Amino acid sequence: MVEGIQEFEAISMKIGLTVLIGYMIFIVYDLAKKSKAGKYGYIALFGGLCLGLFGFIAKGVITHMLDIQ
Repeated sequence: MVEGIQEFEAISMKIGLTVLIGYMIFIVYDLAKKSKAGKYGYIALFGGLCLGLFGFIAKGVITHMLDIQ
């Protein structure tokens, strides 16, 4: 019973984070579009977002590789 709950939580977390990240990308795109940011504005906005996402993903990969819980 407990394994089923843990598996559900793990799957829900992955799906929830994926949806949240997609929504954040949409928000940044919409913000850049409405403010008419231009090419460099898009690069700056998405660069900042992607840097944060890269750090979050890198943390997951590193903890998985080092087998840290």
